[in-house]
Amino acid sequence: MALAASPAQTVVTLDLEGVLVPEIWIAVSEATGIPELRRTTRDEPDYDRLMRGRLEILDQHGLTMTRIAQVIGGLDPLPGAREFLDELRSLTQVIILSDTFEQFGRPLMRLLGMPTLLCHRLIVSDDRIVDYELRMPDQKRHAVRALKALNYRVFAAGDSYNDTAMLSEADAGYLFHAPENIRREFPHFTAHDHYDDLLAAFKSHL
Repeated sequence: MALAASPAQTVVTLDLEGVLVPEIWIAVSEATGIPELRRTTRDEPDYDRLMRGRLEILDQHGLTMTRIAQVIGGLDPLPGAREFLDELRSLTQVIILSDTFEQFGRPLMRLLGMPTLLCHRLIVSDDRIVDYELRMPDQKRHAVRALKALNYRVFAAGDSYNDTAMLSEADAGYLFHAPENIRREFPHFTAHDHYDDLLAAFKSHL
């Protein structure tokens, strides 16, 4: 008699900014008094347009990588984020899929217990951010698709336009801390605002 196949193993993929840590560019905006830097992926679905605009603003204001790193060094995870992540990681594998950059993400990962982070890279010259390098286009969707091809069931959460491909590709996707414009445009994703509720949603699949 053949044994029944075991259920596929699971992975949870999470966005970083707005889900586990504050929005970095908003923090930079507040610290430097440059309001144009408040625009994020919650506002602009075209990531290249968003980043090109940011690079122009950084150049106009002479904002250095050192100054931005100082702002990031003063950030803490969102209240309850570390506890949520620790409990989730005790149940399944967790990967952070973010459109942030290695230079931004490293100090924040230490505060979160060093989860795996897949993200992009900034090109820095003479302490100035001169360009950025995508790890690959549409990396969140491709990462989830690759995990599913490895016979994982994938469950995801994010808050912005750039997360919706990841949520659509996952076996189940949830909005978390998403603004009203995202909720209205993507009503088919269940929206949560509290870590306990998101954790319960994930547990229902594990």
